[in-house]
Amino acid sequence: MADFFQNGTIATLQNISKRPIDAIENELRQFAQMRNMVLLLPALFSEFEGPAMPRIIEELKKIDYVSKIIFSLDRANAEQFAIARKKVSQLPGEVKVVWHDGPRLLSLYKELSDADFDLTTPGKGRSVWMTLGYILADRDTYAIGLHDTDIVNYSRELVARLFYPVVHPALDYEFCKGYYARATDRFYGRVTRLFYTPLIRSLKKILGYNRFLEFLDSFRFALSGEFAFIATLARGLRISPTWGLEVSMLSEIYSKTTVNRVAQVELQDTYDHKHQNIDKLQRDTGLFRMSNEIAKTLFKVLTQDGIVMSGSFFRTLLATYIQESRFAIEKYNALAMFNGLVYDRHEEVVNTEIFVEALNQGVAEFMEDPIGVPMLPGWVRIRAALPGFQKKFKQAVEEDNS
Repeated sequence: MADFFQNGTIATLQNISKRPIDAIENELRQFAQMRNMVLLLPALFSEFEGPAMPRIIEELKKIDYVSKIIFSLDRANAEQFAIARKKVSQLPGEVKVVWHDGPRLLSLYKELSDADFDLTTPGKGRSVWMTLGYILADRDTYAIGLHDTDIVNYSRELVARLFYPVVHPALDYEFCKGYYARATDRFYGRVTRLFYTPLIRSLKKILGYNRFLEFLDSFRFALSGEFAFIATLARGLRISPTWGLEVSMLSEIYSKTTVNRVAQVELQDTYDHKHQNIDKLQRDTGLFRMSNEIAKTLFKVLTQDGIVMSGSFFRTLLATYIQESRFAIEKYNALAMFNGLVYDRHEEVVNTEIFVEALNQGVAEFMEDPIGVPMLPGWVRIRAALPGFQKKFKQAVEEDNS
């Protein structure tokens, strides 16, 4: 049985009773009559060739309460776009594929660039941001849910549990973040376990009480790619196009709503998807780049809140992080032993040493350029600058899918 302890500043909705998914879905069907739900699924074409997507599609066939399913397709040529469309065409209801590499969307990207919007950094953040613009063109959308498409043990209950807190009329949540255990016979989630959480707690040690850091530390899996929010909140969000997407998203949520309207929900017992490599010699890929960009995004958000970060501050932070990461390894070593899991303590130490290098590099890059990669603007700003853009966007997607 899961615990029911409420720690931190946000509500935690644990799966205590293992309530049947059919009961949750019956309620969601009732809510759907008044509150339209749209599911956004960012995907590279390579994921359509992987082991997870067939299972995801089979599970999505059983969902009948969402009004639309939108696949945000990146890195796909015309032939691959056609293959992806064919695979998702078996889903019931309205299904669309937003083809970011197609001529129509490339023309729209150029129009945004000509209007001085910086969209030069490709990746999941930009793909999600652009597809949100398409979804928000429909004023009838009430809530938007998002999850990754490389989950090999995917279950449709993930979608139901994600939407439930933000569409239930008796609950008052505007944003919901999913969490789960990244574990099989061993622990995964290295960036969260060994980098993000020790870094947040190092900052808390140095800065003392800080409401934003308390907020970030309240999430059990802050870097998860699963969340849902109401459309009125989504319209004003600015997000990072880099690996700092999740941190920037939480920063925007913190500034645009109250913590009393934020929840995290246990989606499923365990969660398994592709595992990124970590190599200090490959600094532009994998977990090294991810941790580097997360750190820079976090520094930028904190300095925007008026916190002064000097050279001596960062030297203290690096030393404190090393100590906090060692504390984390002690805890996970004990947890693994207690549960009979595989745990390579030496490998964990090596990983933290690589994270120290990534953090050190992130500090140097931030000190040189504290602005870094610009945040993608809220869609309310796009509407103000280009009033007819979303209408053209909607038409382009319709034509691609016709």
